[in-house]
Amino acid sequence: MVIGFSWQAATLYLMVINSLTILLFAVDKRRARRRQWRIPERTLLVFCLVGGTIGAYWARGKFRHKTRKQPFSTLLLSIAVLQVLVIAWAIWLMLSGKYL
Repeated sequence: MVIGFSWQAATLYLMVINSLTILLFAVDKRRARRRQWRIPERTLLVFCLVGGTIGAYWARGKFRHKTRKQPFSTLLLSIAVLQVLVIAWAIWLMLSGKYL
């Protein structure tokens, strides 16, 4: 076990960051409809990178927002693949006894 790691804290963090990501997508969609100032794509992608990818994919489907936008879609997919690889690596380390 990694010293200081808490599943409860990790779960809470992911719940908060994904909720914030969903909120950002909702606000951006609303602003797009009203032709108002938009949330930069870079901001949306940073929230995805720090753990909000699941929320981003959910929000894209729910709000039909940023579904065909390039290079946003490709960057979001790249972030998701990177996160899966990091998680797989971390699981491998834990199972092999080589802690993070």
